[in-house]
Amino acid sequence: MGDQYANCTSISEACPVDATIYGYYPTLSANIFFLAFFGLFTAAQVLQGLRWRTWTYLVALGFGCLGETIGYVGRVMLHYNPWSNNGFEIQICCLIISPAFLAAGIYLTLKHLVISIGPEFSRIQPKFYTWIFIGCDLFSLILQGAGGGLAASANGNSSEQNTGNSLMMAGIVFQVFTLMIFALLSGEYFWNVWQRRAELSPSSLLVRGGLRFRLFLSALVLAYLSIFTRCVYRIAEMAKGWSNPIMQDQTDFIALDGCMCLLAVLALTAFHPGFAFPEMQMHGRNDERDPEKKLHDTEMNVKRGPQMNLQSGSNLSPLSS
Repeated sequence: MGDQYANCTSISEACPVDATIYGYYPTLSANIFFLAFFGLFTAAQVLQGLRWRTWTYLVALGFGCLGETIGYVGRVMLHYNPWSNNGFEIQICCLIISPAFLAAGIYLTLKHLVISIGPEFSRIQPKFYTWIFIGCDLFSLILQGAGGGLAASANGNSSEQNTGNSLMMAGIVFQVFTLMIFALLSGEYFWNVWQRRAELSPSSLLVRGGLRFRLFLSALVLAYLSIFTRCVYRIAEMAKGWSNPIMQDQTDFIALDGCMCLLAVLALTAFHPGFAFPEMQMHGRNDERDPEKKLHDTEMNVKRGPQMNLQSGSNLSPLSS
């Protein structure tokens, strides 16, 4: 965006839509749809978090969905005025950082999967999965947030916008790197489980054999692939700077950002761990339960399904990081 447009605040002959960063009017129908979807699923995450008391998962998914909702408010504002500085600031900050929270929800599950199936098959202690990947996610979030804030406040200053773009891109590249390491460690763990499946405990076999658990794993894979695809798209979008052809292709944005985040949220909500992986609630202070008690609890979870006995809440610890 050239300096001659630095003072543009609305569409006019001197300030055409083609000269904006995105070069188009964001489609109202698509952005209203995404706004409504993520708003609805923000409420769903809150209700499920309260229902199942998966507090850390609620924070991750809740902030992710809320950020997406607010981001699409900014996109709607840009539909009515593509030169809206407030609309641009809202959407660039929120839509850049929100998927990092969705990724955090995925990262949180690995520790609990390892505890339930068997820590002895893991290269590292279960607790370190959370520390490592949430720590990396926070670092990525800081880079993306700083870059988004700098770009949003640049007010036509191309140097600041470029610096902000570079920071955002660095954050997303680091997020992709973190996702790849997560996939490698997860893949190695489940390969070890498969290779040594004869050593699985009775409680682990019960967990692995359940239909809800398999659906939960499938949902995690779908969410992971969706977030990964979105991040790769964002790198390509930002690689050539502001107002490049990829950034100005609205169809690509809808398909590779909006729809990818939608799929991730849909999968992580429809197969919420409180319903599909109730063992997740039982980890924390009680990770080292007596094996017979652990088997009994697992059998009860398999039998109860979604009607898990919540009256014994005093014996359950919330999802911990």
